[in-house]
Amino acid sequence: HGRSLPWRGIRDPYRILLSEVMLQQTQVSRVLVKYPLFLKRFPTIAALARARRADVVRTWQGMGYNNRAVRLHALAQEVAARHKGRIPGTEEALTSLPGIGTYTARAILCSAFGMPVSFVDVNIRRLLSRVFQKMPDTGSMVPEPRAREIAEAALDRTHAYDWNQALMDIGATICTARNPLCTACPLARLCISAGSMGAPAPTKKKPERSLYGIPHRIYRGRIIEQLRLSGPRRALPLASLGPKVLPQFGPRHTGWLERLMKGLERDGLVRITSRRGIPVVRLA
Repeated sequence: HGRSLPWRGIRDPYRILLSEVMLQQTQVSRVLVKYPLFLKRFPTIAALARARRADVVRTWQGMGYNNRAVRLHALAQEVAARHKGRIPGTEEALTSLPGIGTYTARAILCSAFGMPVSFVDVNIRRLLSRVFQKMPDTGSMVPEPRAREIAEAALDRTHAYDWNQALMDIGATICTARNPLCTACPLARLCISAGSMGAPAPTKKKPERSLYGIPHRIYRGRIIEQLRLSGPRRALPLASLGPKVLPQFGPRHTGWLERLMKGLERDGLVRITSRRGIPVVRLA
């Protein structure tokens, strides 16, 4: 009954790592489209390590959160330099790589190396919280350290891979964040919270930095998209880039655009240079 996904049932550490990075903050439906295209362009971690960062960011188009592409490229280069081109098989070594946290490391160890370890993403944390502890509403979960303890205690070590994937699938498709399908859940008879959770109290989102009501991250994405469209290795003057990012761009917005560019440069996404005294920018 599990979901059929292209990164399931394989033991290739690179392909599994790539899927985990792509799935961070991105819907499965979008990853399903991009995953094979990225692999066609960079079929191995060695190919990714050899690539220009600008090509990696360009290939990442449509995934959002472009910093992930930068970290993934840096990870590939580090694997090439420190691990002889082979993704390491220990949690300590994996978590030392750019962009790899405890969850991703343990997911790779279980899925690619067949180790009987538990791991906790948001779907598994939500499911285990509800099954083992009374949750007052659908927005509540146990603290992450507690979820890890529960996951480790409940783990079926003989079938760790299937167990973890099953928990993830139930959390993603049945024990969902807002409207859990308790009557369809195979764990309903065991679940302490089944059928009794209320709606969560409204939460106030932390305000994002914005201009004209549009978050800065959207403008950052527009900048990267314009640089992608400009073609490989082509630099664009800041003055011509401004109106493409902000339709009402004028002299008063120059400082704002420069600050956005500096942030993108710090993140390793763009490179700012000068051509005849005119600032120009290209993908890093």
